[in-house]
Amino acid sequence: MSAAVNLATPDSTDLCLALMEKHHTEQGLPYDDAHRAAVTAPLLEGNPLGAIWLIGPARAPLGYVLVTFAWSVEAGGMVGWISEIYMRPSVRKRGIGTETLHAVAVALRAGGVKALHAELGAADNPLLHFWKRVGFQADSTRSVVTDILS
Repeated sequence: MSAAVNLATPDSTDLCLALMEKHHTEQGLPYDDAHRAAVTAPLLEGNPLGAIWLIGPARAPLGYVLVTFAWSVEAGGMVGWISEIYMRPSVRKRGIGTETLHAVAVALRAGGVKALHAELGAADNPLLHFWKRVGFQADSTRSVVTDILS
């Protein structure tokens, strides 16, 4: 199966927000419409700190990938972090996620991004098998800690 991947734009706002709502509901995340709109708008308008790709047909996307960017001394430049990835349940396990991440990685590599990271979360995360299958490697030397600055 082949899935087109297109960079989302302001014209994609409603599609992005609808997919994000489905993802957040499925994952039990507490985000509301106002939060989703606030974090999505800058990325759709071209903010250089992140991007959203829609997966599949432009009018009825199958899912999305949201990547944010940071500078890494270790990697020698810009790195991407997969902040969110979502695929409609009806099309999961068909290889679309693998194709999607490959296409996003190719686009990021062409833009000079040195590495693409994803936070695994819990050791029993059902996506761990997926991340390994698509070529991500676990790094047992890292843990993520956060200081909320608000």
